[in-house]
Amino acid sequence: MNPKDIFVEEMKKRTKKFGVDVILFCDSLKQSKATSVVTYQLIKSATSTGANYRAACRGRSQAEFFSKISIVVEEADESLFWLEVINDSKLSEDQTELERLTNECTEILKIVTKSKDTTYRNINH
Repeated sequence: MNPKDIFVEEMKKRTKKFGVDVILFCDSLKQSKATSVVTYQLIKSATSTGANYRAACRGRSQAEFFSKISIVVEEADESLFWLEVINDSKLSEDQTELERLTNECTEILKIVTKSKDTTYRNINH
């Protein structure tokens, strides 16, 4: 496999692991009226990040890849939003894991945003 293929496979694993880790983390949150709504939204966006990344990798054209990777950016950003809500509302007693997930989400968001921006430039030049 070439370096690009290795990177793509690692990102597929990384985004899937992020979704799984979020599911496990959500099971540890304090129970409140808001928790079920917040965890539903976070789990949806975190797992969608990985699912849509896989779909983007199967894109048949640069335009299709751009469309799908744009969704990945939106879902990763939404996941970051919900992690911030959990932090701000003090729904988690596990600050270490919350911080780790927030950092991982931020890194994934940076990577897919750069990929989106690069693809946009390639399509429009």
